[in-house]
Amino acid sequence: MRNRNPQLNSNGELQHLLTLDGLPHEVIVSILDHAAPFTEVAEREVKKLPLLRGKSIFNLFFENSTRTRTTFEIAAKRLSADVVNLNVSTSSTAKGESLLDTVDNLCAMQADMFVVRHAASGAPVLIAQHLQATGRDHIHVINAGDGRHAHPTQGLLDMYTIRHFKGDFTQLTVAIIGDVLHSRVARSQIAALTALGVPEVRVIGPKTLLPTEIEKLGVRVFHDMSAGLRGVDVVMMLRLQNERMNGALLPTPQEYFKVWGLTSAKLALAKPDAIVMHPGPINRGVEIDSAVVDGAQAVILPQVTFGIAVRMAVMSMLAGQ
Repeated sequence: MRNRNPQLNSNGELQHLLTLDGLPHEVIVSILDHAAPFTEVAEREVKKLPLLRGKSIFNLFFENSTRTRTTFEIAAKRLSADVVNLNVSTSSTAKGESLLDTVDNLCAMQADMFVVRHAASGAPVLIAQHLQATGRDHIHVINAGDGRHAHPTQGLLDMYTIRHFKGDFTQLTVAIIGDVLHSRVARSQIAALTALGVPEVRVIGPKTLLPTEIEKLGVRVFHDMSAGLRGVDVVMMLRLQNERMNGALLPTPQEYFKVWGLTSAKLALAKPDAIVMHPGPINRGVEIDSAVVDGAQAVILPQVTFGIAVRMAVMSMLAGQ
């Protein structure tokens, strides 16, 4: 019977990583398990493994990125892959070449894997479908963030962080706070948390920044910060996606921070051992206070560190290692 999940091959193994929505629980857990030993590589004197030696990985970033692009590059190099960073501003796409024509040309350069960030939702899926249609199933695609759709490796590194600090997902209450409407990270987080059996996922924010009918994703909606934070184990803050907003959805940043910004006083409503997460970049004084960012409950920098190990795990699994 043909496998209906386009991310898995006929053996049920990872072929591409395009979204966490619909990805089986056992595959997500397998990725997290594979990532664990890679966290130890950073502590070695020689931070190299030969798993992807001879493989060519092309980073196709059509949007600005610091953490994601850098950690993907570090991850690939630690696996001994050859990494090519496409400079989109000077590439042929800036001269009118289509996305798929660019992909075809890079395939002719013996690409083994594409890491794609694009402003258009569905761009990595389009590339994966094109590779399949043209008989190039041996080339893998990783979605590094597409439009408002998904950011699967961010969702995975967030899950790894939660598991590292909290252990069992099935006993947790998790709150996602802020601009859920424009956030591809939030969508991946909700999909992963649900798949891993978190009994209560809350989304907290103003009505203008929450998708309509988001309750259908299995989350509880709060428009009051105090009520939403009460008794949670994990606080996941989101950046305001000003570049994706059309029209006036918000008051001033100062007014937003007063109502929706995470301060030490608001954090005190959560459980005493609650952890605070943020995918970055952080806007201090807009969605989160500096005292919280620099406080003992923040695990924002460990998220970045774990991101390298998680991306190493994804790349090695895609390559069959």
